[in-house]
Amino acid sequence: MGAIAGMKAVRARVENIWQAIQAQWQQPMTQAIATILLGGLLVRGLIAAWLPPGYDEAYYYLYTRNWAWSYFDHPVMVALTTGLGPWLTGHVSALTIRLGPLVLYTGSLLSLGIAASQLFSRQVALYTIAIASLIPIFGVGFGVLTLPDSPLIFFWSVALAVAVREFFRAEGYTPSYRLAVLGLMVGLACLSKYHGLALGFGLVGFCLTSSRHRAALVSPWMVVAAGLFGLAVSPIVGWNQQYDWLSWRYQSGRAVPDRGYSVLELVGTVLIGIAYLFPSFGFPVWWVIGRSLGSQWGRSPTFLLATRNPALPEAQFPVAIRLILWLSLPLIVVFTVMGGYRPILPTWPMPGFWGTTILLGAAAAYWHGRSPKGVRRWLWGSGLVIGTVIAIALLHLNLGTLQQSSRFSWFGGIVPAKDDASVQLLGLKQIRQSFAQSPALQAALQRADFVFTSEIFMAGRVGMAIAPLSPVPVTTFSDDLRGFAFWSTADQWVGQTGLYLTDSRLASIEPYRDYFAAITKIGEIPIQRGGAIVDLVQVYECRNLLKPYPRPYGR
Repeated sequence: MGAIAGMKAVRARVENIWQAIQAQWQQPMTQAIATILLGGLLVRGLIAAWLPPGYDEAYYYLYTRNWAWSYFDHPVMVALTTGLGPWLTGHVSALTIRLGPLVLYTGSLLSLGIAASQLFSRQVALYTIAIASLIPIFGVGFGVLTLPDSPLIFFWSVALAVAVREFFRAEGYTPSYRLAVLGLMVGLACLSKYHGLALGFGLVGFCLTSSRHRAALVSPWMVVAAGLFGLAVSPIVGWNQQYDWLSWRYQSGRAVPDRGYSVLELVGTVLIGIAYLFPSFGFPVWWVIGRSLGSQWGRSPTFLLATRNPALPEAQFPVAIRLILWLSLPLIVVFTVMGGYRPILPTWPMPGFWGTTILLGAAAAYWHGRSPKGVRRWLWGSGLVIGTVIAIALLHLNLGTLQQSSRFSWFGGIVPAKDDASVQLLGLKQIRQSFAQSPALQAALQRADFVFTSEIFMAGRVGMAIAPLSPVPVTTFSDDLRGFAFWSTADQWVGQTGLYLTDSRLASIEPYRDYFAAITKIGEIPIQRGGAIVDLVQVYECRNLLKPYPRPYGR
């Protein structure tokens, strides 16, 4: 009888959950959010299928062919997300290596929306998700390209949603198991990219500056959080300990000034960041950051108070805004200031701007109450311009619509192929097809003990191209080895035959003549776009490596 009663209780619970889901789905706001999430996934999927693999993406694919606990450039998570698609489909392409980011970004948007809903309202969550879906550096950099930033943003977003739930509850604050979840999320964020340390720093900084939440730092749950964090980052620590902390030294060395400080370059860094965010969002984001900072020393801005969750007491509301600022400003400030003394990659400060999207979503919800038509024009107009720019870029990359020699060029084209850096992204399918159709190239590939190039990014392209044809190892002979310095030993290829591939912008065969007993040119692979040859890949058979090629580091 007890078992029957238990089954009835479980069934009743399941029915209640299902009814709650149905009730939620019937709400127009929920349907709008679902439409944005699914529509965004579809659009990003089309971009992922049509956008040729980038330099880093092809290189990260080679992570999946050389498994390790960590890597010279980044922790292991990017290998897992890049390898997900090829594992599931058995096919290597631009789309399959991006399946992981496509799925994770949908989860990131949903987690960001949950945090926005808990602090503000569903309307704010709707605008937050819409804005984050439109901002190009977010949608493409985090949601299409297979980069370490994709899993970083996912775990960052989950941590933000959990932190909001942990620190802001109607019944007051008592440390809970969610602190352990936060420790794990911070560790997994670090396992994605070293930027995850900023997430942990922000959470600790928030607790230190909020008297109500300092109890979290001395809670037994914090001990569990520290243990889970340590477990998550142990692959990074173990790998670096084995190789004299080389990865940490490499990444930290990129923050060292390489010239004097320039205020002009600092301003340029800010403006470039606004451009990547897209000006119609970049300028407002900086505006809401400034206004939100003011809430820490005075009355909160009207647009925040008017949209806050009524369950959150007004006295605690500035503290909630402080959490977002602590998880955002450290990265924004550090990398923006760094831009005054060295070039920075556009994705470096962007996880900081990610959290502030909630604040811009709150502003949008407030503006909607005053001018619904103006907000719709702002979002639809921005989306139309961004979509047009992306469409033009994709058409040019695939058809050469801006290329002078392309038969698909508009108005005769703008840029000569020889001056167009975008041709460096091409060639994957054409290299694969040439090897599949040429008996000479097939025979050379079968004879080869290894394939090599003179650049890591070219090696990535070649590795993706030949993946369905041969399991032969791919490496590079150059001064910039990165992961390749640990995926093989310096003398591993001595006495063996290598197949060398190079394109028009890279080194010829001359630097390697003293290292091989004989070198023979096998053929050339013309890379075409729009019916015109835009690059030429040369293939050489290099027999009997006489001595190891010099390595500046590695094994």
